[in-house]
Amino acid sequence: MDTNIASNGVAHGVPLRRAMRPRSPGRTAGLRVPASRSVWSALLGDPAPAVIDDLEGIAAARPLPAGSLLLSRHEPARELLALAAGDAALGVAHGDLPFQPERTLQGPQWLDAASAWLGGMPAQDAVALSDVQLLVLPRAALQPLLARHPELARQLLLVLARQVHQLTTVAHDLMHKDAEARFADWLMQHSVALADAPKRALVTLHERKRDIAAQLGITPETLSRLLRQLSRKGLIEVKGYAVTVLDLPALRAIAGA
Repeated sequence: MDTNIASNGVAHGVPLRRAMRPRSPGRTAGLRVPASRSVWSALLGDPAPAVIDDLEGIAAARPLPAGSLLLSRHEPARELLALAAGDAALGVAHGDLPFQPERTLQGPQWLDAASAWLGGMPAQDAVALSDVQLLVLPRAALQPLLARHPELARQLLLVLARQVHQLTTVAHDLMHKDAEARFADWLMQHSVALADAPKRALVTLHERKRDIAAQLGITPETLSRLLRQLSRKGLIEVKGYAVTVLDLPALRAIAGA
């Protein structure tokens, strides 16, 4: 693959016609399948065993296929939703029109930990980009646990605080950073440092070019231009679905500009 990142109509290995034209799974029955301790730790920051036991007593697991509509802006939110495994995208679904992704998630991660507390409709739709396992926590069953486990309430508060901070940062970047700085920041966030080369890092691209562009508030053409631009500067090297960051300090300077 060249600088046209994953432009072959595949998102995380899911055919475009499935991932981008979501179908609703309906009210799939929840299975009492315990999530692994590592999943709960990723979601809540290492909760106590007693907290995990009580959460598994109310949580339901829903295995759903790629292309499923996981969250709808047209249905009242009564449950907190977490992605235990798999990949999903948040955005806007308009009937039979292509789904418009705005950002992607990889489990384990919260899909929607806020809407159920507000008692209204979610702000975004969510679609499974791969086969996923959805964890469902009914708000009504969760509330007594918060009184029983004050530490759980604190952990959920931190989850919501981090989400607010993230959204505030995104809004700030859109207003005050140019496209190159936003993309450099995106690369930094998705990079894995190379142990044998402290100034280098690796970014594995799992998303289509237009999905990444949507997260950055730019067009796919602009993203392609930015890839070429950073390559010409000697900051990155693109091979297939891998981007090697050649100069982390220089890329960090651009991201913070």
